Amino acid sequence: MTLDELKRLDPKKIGSWPILPKLGILLLLLIGIVVGSYFLDWQDQIAAIDAERAKEDQLRTTYVDKKKQAIVLPEYRKQLVDIESQFGALLKQLPGKSEMDALLTDINQAGLGRGLQFDLFRPAGSEVRRDFYAELPITIKVTGNYHDLGAFASDIGKLSRIVTLNDITLTPSGSVLTMDATAKTFRYLDQGEIAAQRKTAPKKGGK
Repeated sequence: MTLDELKRLDPKKIGSWPILPKLGILLLLLIGIVVGSYFLDWQDQIAAIDAERAKEDQLRTTYVDKKKQAIVLPEYRKQLVDIESQFGALLKQLPGKSEMDALLTDINQAGLGRGLQFDLFRPAGSEVRRDFYAELPITIKVTGNYHDLGAFASDIGKLSRIVTLNDITLTPSGSVLTMDATAKTFRYLDQGEIAAQRKTAPKKGGK
């Protein structure tokens, strides 16, 4: 059809129009219905569907993560048992309150056994308490030859209980050396001491 023929078509007599103009009108109506439906109804539904799909993806990811955790859970439990066992073994290397005097005697005997002369052996302050153990620093000053001092330090490291030598300084004194150091001994806190410490500890979030 030509443009002039289209202009001569009577809008009030669409039923008598040729087939092509009728199809064009129907196509425009269909497009209008689709566009109107999208903005009036489908847009919200599509957004809701996209949100549900995103939620589904998130749930699927969570499920996969939980499944992986469930698969390795027995291994984690075994590792926890091993860690607790190792912790218990380490804890046994810390003396209790009643064993501290014997430990201090062992340190003193380790020096005397190497022929060292103790010029000073005394606590350097009060105990420093941690979560489950306490540190007791001891100031020591011993005199002897280089090899005996080295053997003494080695003997300290071989004690059945944990003792460390810190802040070591060596000063020549004639044919011998004088060693100043801080020996740190450690002991575990008993249940009563742990409970008392937790009771006096400041609460998180408190004023």
